[in-house]
Amino acid sequence: MHKIFVFLLSLFFATGAHAVSLINDTEIERVVTELVRPIATAAEIPDNRLRVHIVRDDDFNAFVMGGDDVYVYTGLLTQIKSPDALQAVIAHELGHTIGGHMAQMSSRMAAEMQRAMLIQALGIGLMVAGGNPSLGAGVLAGSSGVAQQSMLAFTRDEERIADNMGLDLMVRAGQNPNGFIQVFEQMREISGAAESRVNPTRVNHPLTTERLKNVRDRIAKLNYTAPATDTSRDAKFRLIQAKLVGYLDTATRVRELYPYSDKSDAAIYARAIASMQAGNLDAARVGTQTLIARHADNPYFYELLGDIEYQFGHYDDSVTAYSRSLELAGTAPQIQTALALVLTERNKSGDGPRAIELCKRALLAAPAPLTYWVLARAYGDDDGRGDWARAEYYSMIGNTQNAKKYAKIARQKLKSDAPEYIKSGDILNKSK
Repeated sequence: MHKIFVFLLSLFFATGAHAVSLINDTEIERVVTELVRPIATAAEIPDNRLRVHIVRDDDFNAFVMGGDDVYVYTGLLTQIKSPDALQAVIAHELGHTIGGHMAQMSSRMAAEMQRAMLIQALGIGLMVAGGNPSLGAGVLAGSSGVAQQSMLAFTRDEERIADNMGLDLMVRAGQNPNGFIQVFEQMREISGAAESRVNPTRVNHPLTTERLKNVRDRIAKLNYTAPATDTSRDAKFRLIQAKLVGYLDTATRVRELYPYSDKSDAAIYARAIASMQAGNLDAARVGTQTLIARHADNPYFYELLGDIEYQFGHYDDSVTAYSRSLELAGTAPQIQTALALVLTERNKSGDGPRAIELCKRALLAAPAPLTYWVLARAYGDDDGRGDWARAEYYSMIGNTQNAKKYAKIARQKLKSDAPEYIKSGDILNKSK
């Protein structure tokens, strides 16, 4: 019965998205969005356009696309030492956006390619004119190196500008610019030994020591007082770090980072999740109930309890926990989908319609493959709307063959004026 849970959790917690694997989790997305929002506002990005994506990757990295979509790697989230440092990373990336660096990079690359081609043409011309191939060979061989060195220098300058603009954004947003010092000190710890052997003209970033000195000097000249530490914000951040470690790291790693002697909320959270992952549901439930006793208004502790009770097969308790989680969290598509899933498993009177309503609300907020999959279960095999939901599910995961198959079945069962009939036709047209 619960083998299906492992499959669903893999879809629910980490879903593929073309070249990257994205994690969908309400708590993590909300906490990171809260941290990014003041920086984005300072960069004049409207709230309704800001989208934070969590990339499942161990790299210490983040990037911004189009100014609106912020991608943060789990490696950065779990390793970064403070929320201020994370904000500094995002501010730096938004500095690139404000500076129009991607467009400049494209233009510069085109110019350097043209320059390299002219140098190559000169080399070929010398060969022909002199009748001696070796005469132009040196010019020809050096053309790509000239372009490369020029581009490296250009990108180093852009990184310096992005640091400066990011620091200005932090101040404008009323945040702590010392986050830049923290992140560069951490980067120096990570790569300092390797950087000592690097030729600074052969890399596309300034060396960390240079960047650290630059931000220290700029901050020292600021007439600005950093805000007091927000303990509530920091506690939320430590919880999402613990959550990611609990789900993504090995049990050994969890014990190293959060030993049993550590009685903090974050440590209990990480150990409870790791215990659930390992099938030790009793320990997972004890830890989660301890957290709920400490923080009865935290929706994500009830969400975790709902996960655990589901795996126990205690559907009534799972429904109760998820329902309480939703009461506290408000609109939360992932939690709505999880509750709908348990309702389809429990299948008491009224569970089906409630599951359908939950899925519809979740899809309005954030369409997701798993939500369509659960919606299909809620409708059942005999309802053409279930076939349409399956078609949507397969369409979202890129399985065109099954998407067309179920879209055709749905149109055979449904009336031609049904919304799902029309949507199934859209899937068939898109699949052509």
